[in-house]
Amino acid sequence: MSFDPAIAALVPAGSRVLDLGCGTGELLEHLIKHKGCTGYGVELDDTNLLACVKRGVNVIQRNLEEGLSIFEDQSFDVVLQLETLQHLRNAEQMLKETARVGKLGIVSFPNFAHWRNRLQVLAGRMPVTKALPYQWYDTPNIRVGTFADFGVLARKNRLNILDSFGLQDGEVVRRLPNLMASVAVFKFKTE
Repeated sequence: MSFDPAIAALVPAGSRVLDLGCGTGELLEHLIKHKGCTGYGVELDDTNLLACVKRGVNVIQRNLEEGLSIFEDQSFDVVLQLETLQHLRNAEQMLKETARVGKLGIVSFPNFAHWRNRLQVLAGRMPVTKALPYQWYDTPNIRVGTFADFGVLARKNRLNILDSFGLQDGEVVRRLPNLMASVAVFKFKTE
């Protein structure tokens, strides 16, 4: 995934960062060069791993379904889990692991409750949008969630949401994000 400036802004300068599902390492490279951060990406795809290495980003090849047992409690200032939660079989467990390993967690995921998605469902079809670009039969997303759903999951797991907003076409959405944003973003810490 490419980085969004609004998400990058959530990461404090000088942080030790773990980027789960870091893709080509673009965000981590930006954080290193422009915010003085250090850290690692975790990625499974061979092509993305090579792209990270070419960028000079430290990367570990690992399937996130295996969890984060290789990392100690609170070993990172920030753990990023951007656009990965919807691909995982045990999203709640990975969220707990994110909170365990990082002092702060930042997650983002496609917001299924966005008004465009709702219209497509009302028309009897599964949504295909920029945030959800796949047909129902070939999607890597094994679950869908909404902005409102994450708030419930965070409370259940005793996560203190420090900031939340939506993203729509590169713009931050703070008013009615469950309806008006195609991507949900949350910054949290454990209570």
